[in-house]
Formats: sequence, structure tokens, C-alpha cells
Amino acid sequence: MNEKDMLMRAIKKYDFALYELNLYLDTHPHCSNALAYFRKYKDLRDKAVEEYNKKYGPVTADQTNTDEGWKWVDEPWPWQKEGN
Repeated sequence: MNEKDMLMRAIKKYDFALYELNLYLDTHPHCSNALAYFRKYKDLRDKAVEEYNKKYGPVTADQTNTDEGWKWVDEPWPWQKEGN
């Protein structure tokens, strides 16, 4: 697995953790441990996304630089072999 794939895997791992923590916090909004974990994983995800953007391009469409053209479509789509 190359660096790009490892970084994307980390982003997906952080996304999963954040989603699960979000669901938990919906029912336990005052749990300080869950809030701390949420902040931790959000920070980790933000750093990983920033690194990915610098090296390989946007992770989501809203991160694309529209001054240079719409490069969002330059990467393989999820259903293409190269996209997985």
C-alpha cells in the first residue's frame, strides 16, 4: 500500500470514528469523554485531509481550487478499479 492509500485509509478511519461518536453524542450530549474523543479525531482527520490535499488533491468537491479549473473529476471515480 502506497502513502496515498495509507493516508486515505486513515481519513476513512477518522470519518468512521467521528460518525460513531456523533451518533453517541446525539444521545449523550454531555459526555465529556465522548466530546474529548470527538475533538481528538476531528483534529486528526483535519490534519490528514490537509496533508492529502497538499500532496494528492481534494478529498471532497468543496476542497477543490476552482481558480485552476474543476479538478475534482480528474481522479478515478469510486467504481473504477483505480479508485479503490
